[in-house]
Amino acid sequence: MRRRHGLWFALLCALCLGNAATGAERLLLESKSPYNTVLVSEDERGLRILRFERGGARQSVVKPGDPDHLEVPYVRAMLFALVFSERPRRVLVVGLGGGSIPSFLRHRFPDLEIDVVDIDPVVVEVARSHFGFRDDAKLRVEVDDGRRFIERRSGRYDIIFLDAFGPDSVPYALTTREFLRAVRAALTPRGVVISNIWGPSSNPLYDSMVRTYQSVYEEVCTVDLAGAGNKVLVALPWKSLRTRDELIRQSRQLTVQLQLRSDLGDTVERGFQRAGAEAARGRVLIDADSPDRPPAAR
Repeated sequence: MRRRHGLWFALLCALCLGNAATGAERLLLESKSPYNTVLVSEDERGLRILRFERGGARQSVVKPGDPDHLEVPYVRAMLFALVFSERPRRVLVVGLGGGSIPSFLRHRFPDLEIDVVDIDPVVVEVARSHFGFRDDAKLRVEVDDGRRFIERRSGRYDIIFLDAFGPDSVPYALTTREFLRAVRAALTPRGVVISNIWGPSSNPLYDSMVRTYQSVYEEVCTVDLAGAGNKVLVALPWKSLRTRDELIRQSRQLTVQLQLRSDLGDTVERGFQRAGAEAARGRVLIDADSPDRPPAAR
């Protein structure tokens, strides 16, 4: 992915998300991949941290051997998808990182079929070697471009988690109307797509991303994360009739059911809103406008 932001953006990301190192970190690994510089460090609490550049935002934080430990706020918030899909049979995670989301799901839902796709082979290797990630017959990992994987997938998913980031942002190819239509086609009729995206303070395409989701899905809502620069976006290919209060109550019930270590209901109560006015300020993102396309192809 071509980097569109400079040093100021990396610093802003670290400050907004609280993603800069808190206390001393010990560097365990630095490895070049075809897409990133992959860095793994460990802090004084034994947490393993994945970054894609020195001083950059934390891409993933894992406590090896403890899949229930969800350190990063957006990861905890992405469990909101389970409020809309209470008994998923098959899910897809686009973007492995350290494996927080699939490892938690594998631990809590032993019969769940989980597919994971990540474009970076070094990230997959590091997740296994340094973050305690273990794939098996029900938790399968494929090294591939997430969009290509979805476009040629077999079968459908109850939940699709979109968590693919480069050093700066979500790749443009995973934001367009064409991609989101492919994601919708990969969902079951009552399926859910949930995405981790930068908020408007650090993402000039935020309004356009929301508008693009609204052009494809029947319902779109967001969860704002207190003290963080990112948001979780939920999109449904069906219309939910549940009120905000019902969603908060069901989030609290899910907290008890899954024995979550933080109250998802509190997160939803503070940050939930149905997408609305911001979309009017954006435009629908399409493949033809990709900044990564060569000029002759436009």
